[in-house]
Formats: sequence, structure tokens, C-alpha cells
Amino acid sequence: MSRIRESEKRYRLLYERGEELEEILKRERDIFRQYFDLVQTIIVALDREGKVTFINRKGCEVLGYPYSEIIGKNWFENFLPERIRDEVRGVFQRLVSGEVEPLESYENPVLTRDGAEKIILWHNTVLRDDSGSITGVLSLGEDVSRLRRLTHRLEFLYRGAEVLLTRELNKEERAQAAVRILVEDLGVALAWIGYAEPDGEVKILAQYPEEHPYTRDLNIRWDNTPWGQGPTGMAIRSSTPQITQDVTSDLHFTPWRDRAVQFGFASTAAFPLITRGHTVGALNLYSTQKAFFTQGLVDTLQTFTNLLASALENARLFEEIQQRLARTQALRNIDMAITGSLDPRVTINVALDEVTRQLGVDAADILKLNPHTLTLEYAAGRGFHTRVIEGMSLKLGEGLAGKAALERRIIYEPNLPGNEEFVRKELITVEGFVSYYAVPLIAKGKVLGVMEILHRSPFKGDSDWLNFLEILGGQISIAIDNAELFYNLEHSNIELVQAYDATLEGWAYALELRDRETEGHSRRVTELTVRIAREMGIKDEKIVHIRRGALLHDIGKLGIPDEILLKPGKLTEEEWEIMKKHPVYAYEMLSKIAYLRPALDIPYCHHEKWDGSGYPRGLKGEEIPLPARIFAVVDVFDALTSDRPYRKAWSREEAIAYIKERSGKDFDPAVVEVFLEVIGASRTQEAS
Repeated sequence: MSRIRESEKRYRLLYERGEELEEILKRERDIFRQYFDLVQTIIVALDREGKVTFINRKGCEVLGYPYSEIIGKNWFENFLPERIRDEVRGVFQRLVSGEVEPLESYENPVLTRDGAEKIILWHNTVLRDDSGSITGVLSLGEDVSRLRRLTHRLEFLYRGAEVLLTRELNKEERAQAAVRILVEDLGVALAWIGYAEPDGEVKILAQYPEEHPYTRDLNIRWDNTPWGQGPTGMAIRSSTPQITQDVTSDLHFTPWRDRAVQFGFASTAAFPLITRGHTVGALNLYSTQKAFFTQGLVDTLQTFTNLLASALENARLFEEIQQRLARTQALRNIDMAITGSLDPRVTINVALDEVTRQLGVDAADILKLNPHTLTLEYAAGRGFHTRVIEGMSLKLGEGLAGKAALERRIIYEPNLPGNEEFVRKELITVEGFVSYYAVPLIAKGKVLGVMEILHRSPFKGDSDWLNFLEILGGQISIAIDNAELFYNLEHSNIELVQAYDATLEGWAYALELRDRETEGHSRRVTELTVRIAREMGIKDEKIVHIRRGALLHDIGKLGIPDEILLKPGKLTEEEWEIMKKHPVYAYEMLSKIAYLRPALDIPYCHHEKWDGSGYPRGLKGEEIPLPARIFAVVDVFDALTSDRPYRKAWSREEAIAYIKERSGKDFDPAVVEVFLEVIGASRTQEAS
């Protein structure tokens, strides 16, 4: 009995101490729970099946559930995104089976009560019982969602800056790179950049995906019309971002709601592109998630938009400078054509090349005004597929071109096929032109013609384009006017030269009438002298003076009295001295006429001799001008082979023999050699 009582006493003591130990353990657990709840780190314990056996207050806050709705739930099925459940569960199972050691740290997202995802940085350790067997896993986690979002946005901004600033200075390329980054890096469904046009329209500069049908035929404006009240128009007008978190409930999005819903868009954002204090357009983004554009993302996108606006403006300025340089070069090319060629066709062709290249149009032509018939006639063209236009003409005032010439103003037609005033319908049919400009060509208040600009698709030039068009029109007008002035001047000059030469021939003929023995002499010696001069390599600009000098070689005889000049017999010594003065008289007469001064060599020096025995100055050898040396041979040959009152003409052979005999005495041997070749050739030609 005593042994039984001892046992009862021992069990009672153990029971009392057990309750005490249980109480101690409970107090310890409460202390640890309070401590874990104070820690701003997520603490989660899972058993071998992945069920939650413990989670602290921070963990509950991050997940958005109360403690009671988490304990006992399978962690993988309830709190991880479906896309990573199997992968993470597999790692967990290998961990609790002892196949792998816990990773030092890793990240994965968890699902919160509202369906959002948060990125958690985990540190794990295994839980073991007294025997060392693994009973579960204890994980400490830190919510790094905000840090990762910031990192991602910084990386996005860095990549955006890198792509935008290292791209070629091309506005379209930079815009296309920007919208692509927004879709690929931020996960928006559609991004496009619109520029505000002066007429209130929004022109899409770039979009991604490039073939997305949402923007096709989309009517977007930025003015105060109903179509300008959407996010894009308001962003441009107000210069502030316009965020639509739910397209189905935002009244500003009403005109585009059905279209947006059709393509699955739930939220949108429009950010103004502001350059130097002026809003030039907007960046437009579309997401399939409602409330996608959080304040943090909006802040990031505003920074990106500022970067984008700067990059596009730099590209625009660069393109503008390049365009101005190209246009300046184009004007210089036209100026060079004007100054380098007086052929209007050359200048017009150069100008049309520059027009089509610098203005970016399909075709251009020049219609010149015929002042006699008052019709516009085709002069030149570029970019036409057929030659139909070449046979067309318009009366002044007829059609758009005739109207532009008559009213002296530029005419623009955006829809050529629908304009009844454009009378050359065949041109539209065969060429397919749609848009059209007619520029009157006016110089010094006079209409010279019309330049036509034609394009095979809708086209309208901006103010800079139109200014350049007017400048080109002015340059072409100057070119045509200069060419016409030169033509008129050249024509007048030719007529004047012809009149001068006719006068000289009249003087020569008058001499022949006065001195019968020289009839036909001037014509013959002139022709032969010119032939020999050409054979000796004398240039045409000097030949003309040689011809005039040959015609007037005996002009000085006008100062010789008739009784001496017309004396049938031999002259006395005194009479011969008077006759020898006729070269001096020629010099005195012609040297006073600037036009004839270059022709003096022959009238003044054709009686000089190679050995210096000639008159009037006794010049010797190459002191005698070459034209006079040539003429001296020809003059003597013609005189010897012509009848004179006091003798009969010598035969050709006798005259040639005399010329040869006097070579080196009276005549330049080099000239004699060429003379003999020329007259020999002439005789051969006559025989053939």
C-alpha cells in the first residue's frame, strides 16, 4: 500500500509540475509571438506538407489576411501566383526531404488578398525535432516590391535614355524606339506618339505594335471640338498628364469607349510632350489592366516623357538644320546653274531636280507663258510616267495653272480628281495625281509662266515647305528672266554684228566700185586668208577680226586721189610715195573705232616684208603681226593671178613659183608652206 501511495504522490507532483511547465511554455510562446509580431520582417513556418503553422503580424499585413485565415492553409495553393507554384513546391519538397540545402536567399512573388503581387526576398532554414528529423521550414521574408519597382523604373529610364540618345538624330526612329520600349519593358498593350498639327489634328508619329488596328482611322484632335476632349487633346491643351484608370466609367473617354473595350483596353494615360515651354504633342499608353497607372508609374512616365520630348526636339532641330542646309545647297545649285549656263533648259532642269528632291513630291513641271499667243506651254518636267503633259497647253486664265498665272497667286488643290477647274483630265487618268500646287513665276512684275507641283497621294506642305516653294519659284523666275534677257541681248548683238559686217562689206564693195581693177579681190583674199589662219591654229575669236581686217585691207585708199588711184599707167616716184601712205590712212581711220581696232593688223601692216624692206614702218620677221604675214602672201597671189590694165594675169604655176622664190625675203616661210598646202588642197577639192 505504501508503494501505491508513493506512486500516487509522484504522479500528482509530475501533474502539478506539468501544468506549471505548460503554463511556462504558454507564456514563452506568447512572449515569442509578441516579439515576432514586433519584428518588421515576415516570419512564416510551414510543415512538411506546406501548410502554414505560424505567421507573424507583418506577414499577415503583407498578404492582407487575418491570422485565422492563413493558419492551416497550404502556402503554395493559396498565396503564390499560379505560374510559379509547381516550381517553388518542387524546391520545397526537395528541401524537407533533405535532398538540398536551403538557399542563402531568393526572391519570388506572393499573392495578396486583392490579387496584387508583392516581391519578397526570402531567407530559409529547416525545422527539426529532437531526433533531428526535418519537420518543416522557417522562412524570413522582406517585402522588396517597392525597391524592385524603383529599380525596374530606374533601369527602364536608363535603357530609355540609352536607346533615345544613342539613336540616329532621326525623329521618326527615336519615336519608334520609345514606343517599343514602353510596350516591351513596362508591359503596356499599345503606345503611340501624336504630334499636334496647326489645323487641330493629331498626327501619329510612331506606334507599337506598329500594325495595331486601334489607331486606324482614329479621329483624334487637340482643339476644342468634341473629338478634342479626350485624354490626348486635354493633355496637349492643358500640358498635364491625363490618366484614365477605367475606360468604362470615365466620361472624357466616352467617344472612344466602345473602341477601347473592343481591343481589351481597361486604362489609358496621355502625357504631354513639352519642349521649351510649348506642348507639341502627347505620348499615349493603353493597358489591359484597370488602375494600371499607379502614382509611382505616372511619376516614372513623366520623367521618361520629358526625356522623350528632349530627344525628339533635338532630332527635329538636327533634321531642320540638315533640311535648311540641303535647301540652301539646292538654291546654290540653282544659282550656279543660272550663272554657269545661259541656256534656260539647263537651269530649269537643275531647278526641277531640286524641287522634286527637296520638296519630296512625285512630279513637277514648268509651263512657260508665250507672250504672243498668251498660252502656257510645257517647257520641262520631272517625275512623269508618260509624255502626255508635253503636248498640252493652257490659255491664260484657263484651268488651275492658268488661274494661278492670271491672278498671280499660289493655288493649292488637295483633291485634283474632284476639281472641275483642272481641265487636263487625261493627266489625272494616266498619272494618278491627287494633290496639286500651281506657283506663278514672276520676275520684275512680269508673269513668265507657272511651276506645277503634283503628288500621287494626299499632301499638304507646312509653312516652311511653302516658304521654300516660293523661294524656288522666285529662283526659277530669275533663271527664266535672265535666260530671256540673254537671248534678247544675244539676238540683238548678232543683229548688230551682222549690221557691222554688212557695213564693212559695203565699204569693201564701195572700194571695188571706185577701183575697178580690184573687183572681187576683197572677197577672194578674205576667204583664203581665213582658211590659212584656221589651218595655222588661230582661234575663232581672232579669226573674226582677221576677216574684218581682210575686208578693209585697202580702206586707206579712200585717202588716195583718184588721179593716182585710177591712173592706167605706171605711177611716178612721187605718186608711188603718196600711194604708199594708204596703210597709214587706214590706221588713222580705223584706230578711232574701238570695234575695228583689233582688225588693224592687216590694213596697217600687209605691205610689210619679211626682210624688213616693206612699208610703212619697215617691220621685219615676226615683228610683223601674223595676220598681216598671212594676208601679204594671199594678196600678192591674188594680184598676180588677176588681170591689170597694164598686164595680163599670171598663170597659177607662175604665181606659185614667184611666191616660193620670194619666201624668206618678202614672205614668212612658215606661212608660205601652209599657203601652198591650202591652195593645193583647194585645187584637189575643186577637181574632185
